Amino acid sequence: MHKKALLISGPCSAETEEQMLQSATELAATGRVDMLRAGIWKPRTKPGMFEGIGTKGLPWLRKAKEVTGLPVAVEVATAKHVEDCLAFEVDVLWVGARTTGNPFSVQEIANALRGVDIPVLVKNPIHPELELWIGAVERLAKAGLTDLGLIHRGFASYGNTDFRNAPMWHLPIEMKRRLPDLPIICDPSHICGRRDTLAAVAQQAIDLDFDGLMLESHPDPDNAWSDAKQQVTAAALKTMLEGLTWRHEPTNQREFQTALAGLREQINQLDTEIMQLIGRRMGVAQQIGQYKKDNDITILQTNRYSEILDRSLRQGEKLGLSPEFVHTYLEAVHLESINRQNKVMNS
Repeated sequence: MHKKALLISGPCSAETEEQMLQSATELAATGRVDMLRAGIWKPRTKPGMFEGIGTKGLPWLRKAKEVTGLPVAVEVATAKHVEDCLAFEVDVLWVGARTTGNPFSVQEIANALRGVDIPVLVKNPIHPELELWIGAVERLAKAGLTDLGLIHRGFASYGNTDFRNAPMWHLPIEMKRRLPDLPIICDPSHICGRRDTLAAVAQQAIDLDFDGLMLESHPDPDNAWSDAKQQVTAAALKTMLEGLTWRHEPTNQREFQTALAGLREQINQLDTEIMQLIGRRMGVAQQIGQYKKDNDITILQTNRYSEILDRSLRQGEKLGLSPEFVHTYLEAVHLESINRQNKVMNS
């Protein structure tokens, strides 16, 4: 059977009552959306940009819920936001990326929610800092909130051109490892920043066993007041969702484990061999460090590293390894080699 994924959708920003009702009605008609989202307060990068309609938009969401039956979710950044959302019976709150990165703001929200039973989702901070993400969850948990979850919306990355926010999939995977009991939802809209790549990112999140998707939609995306390029119509959203491959959970756990056991044992053996080889490599690096120390030679030899990198990139291409992986692997190995040689130099 297919895993039931939570699907949250709605406009980046609530603009008018008519827009919200139209959005909710069209999304409900798809039969695929579980929850309506809308930005009421928008923390923008620069002044003068549209910063949200404010509290007057909350009655529109409540009316949309009454008309369609869809529960609603809103981003909060202050205690006042929390107070207003609770007054208008918002069903789910989420902490935005900019707020997650500010422990004072998260603590203010946690204090405002003390004693309140409401689901709260926490987006990753703008920059790739897992401890800030985990810290935000811990602050909310210490305030007594038990229905918590995560939203992965990508991370700011200087020089990045493929995504609005680089997904850095290894970071949400690490969060799943550290906090396995918390559901995690992917927000392809903020990762992509444009609608033509949404499906590919959504599919990758599904393949990585995320628990749901948050996708922005708008009745007239090109004329949206904020983030127009990453929003889609309800009809386009439905088509996209129908085109995704929804992975299934194994129905026969014993058969599933047996089928993978042999392959996993091969992985275990190969991992052991790799670690042994790296250990031997570091032993040679220490010998080189001793020679450099004895002959007053600097540790860093940039020409040598460039030679290793060029050779490894050529080998990696023949083996089907991506240049990004080869770079990342060699940087880690090179740094460990330098650390080993530095210890020898200063022993």
